[in-house]
Amino acid sequence: MDKHIINSLSQYCTVAQKQSLAKMTTLRIGGEADIVLYPETEISLEPIFAVLKENNIPYKVIGKGSDLLCSDKPFHGAIIRLDKNFTNMYFDEELVTVQAGASIIALSIEAMKKGLSGLEFCSGIPGTVGGAIFMNAGAYKSSMEHIIDSVFVYHDGIFQWLSNKDCKFGYRTSVFQQHTDWLILGAKIKLVKQDYKLIEKLMEDRRERRMASQPLDYPSCGSVFRNPEKGNAWEYIDGIGYRGKKHGGALVSEKHCNFILNYDGASAKEYMELVNEIKAKVKEKYDIELHTEMELFNWD
Repeated sequence: MDKHIINSLSQYCTVAQKQSLAKMTTLRIGGEADIVLYPETEISLEPIFAVLKENNIPYKVIGKGSDLLCSDKPFHGAIIRLDKNFTNMYFDEELVTVQAGASIIALSIEAMKKGLSGLEFCSGIPGTVGGAIFMNAGAYKSSMEHIIDSVFVYHDGIFQWLSNKDCKFGYRTSVFQQHTDWLILGAKIKLVKQDYKLIEKLMEDRRERRMASQPLDYPSCGSVFRNPEKGNAWEYIDGIGYRGKKHGGALVSEKHCNFILNYDGASAKEYMELVNEIKAKVKEKYDIELHTEMELFNWD
């Protein structure tokens, strides 16, 4: 990328050049990004986006990359990451105001220590608050939409608080998936008082369940497919005989077959071919359309 552009951006944020997207995702798959930007404060955002817009540089905001499948090709643009500097959390009675780059696991632990319940379902999600809001992450019959009061957003040169209703949450969806140029900067989350020992026990019980039921020893992006209206995605994958199915370096987990692992240096192409093969087989046998839960980035 042009040195003049790098110098301009460096006035407002930390800039890293030629960074592997594989190292920015839990799946450990992806090509190389031209630059990665780490803004330090909200007031740096307007000049950063002005430079990007002036030079027609595409960008993508990511958190921990826990629900992201990047293609193998280079990304000739900017990755913006908030998980280095936008990590503060402020507790006021039963309301927590938190920046988007904070770890959702770290937030759930802090809430537990303060005897605040509502974030227990997040205690095993390896992502940021912003990423969890974007995907309306959930588990154990709860999700972000059940605890979000409002979301702080930067878009079109303005900062704005959006109400829970404005976020248009649905099953693993939100308004932010239709407006990818909107930058989630933080949120207010409503919690309830409870004995911290009860919260701690629930979180520990769920941690043990995850350890027993999920394959955590190889890179993955968590559950690959959303559950259809009838049944669970893993049941259909098991039903087509794909438990343990391998394609190149990608492997359907023996332990939980809605997890497809980067078992042996899988390429994005190999991984996606296995995903599409499963979708086709399930459609053929059950007439069920499986839809992926993960977000695809930098694909044609």
